[in-house]
Amino acid sequence: MELVVARIGRAHGIKGEVTVEVRTDEPELRLSPGAVLRTEPASVGPLTIETGRVHSGRLMLRFAGVKDRTAAESLRNTLLIADVDPAELPEEEDEYYDHQLMDLDVVLEDGTEIGRITEISHLPSQDLFIVERPDGTEVMIPFVEEIVAEIDLEEQRCVITPPPGLIDDRAEIVSTRDAEAASSEGDA
Repeated sequence: MELVVARIGRAHGIKGEVTVEVRTDEPELRLSPGAVLRTEPASVGPLTIETGRVHSGRLMLRFAGVKDRTAAESLRNTLLIADVDPAELPEEEDEYYDHQLMDLDVVLEDGTEIGRITEISHLPSQDLFIVERPDGTEVMIPFVEEIVAEIDLEEQRCVITPPPGLIDDRAEIVSTRDAEAASSEGDA
């Protein structure tokens, strides 16, 4: 199974190093020297990691055969892909690989069906579940503890507790101005 583990950013320095946007919770396992990674686009790779280091909080990698800034810059925006055994599980109990979450049924705590996870979008601030509803429309659910109450892989379901307005258009809009107007009408 393929797992996107990073996206190559800009070149750093003149000796072929690049910054990478890490997309795995296990960079020490997937992005260590000697690792051979497939790429998207495939024509760029495969790439073998020669060295890795952290500089100012960012991971820097150098790949075999990439010796200067020009070659490093040509790799920008390339996705790095690792082969992962589908039976392998993340180290932490509440972590999941994308393939484990795909096609889970999404339901409310009372069992009301919302839809099925069709995509997982990895954003800098948080991950989003893209959920296809029974009517074919999509809804985005932030993968955060406050909303995703339970992931049950055995039952193939994800239980959510969404705030008003996330799933439907019936958001409760509370305004102090409205409350003041209502109370002043009662005084008249």
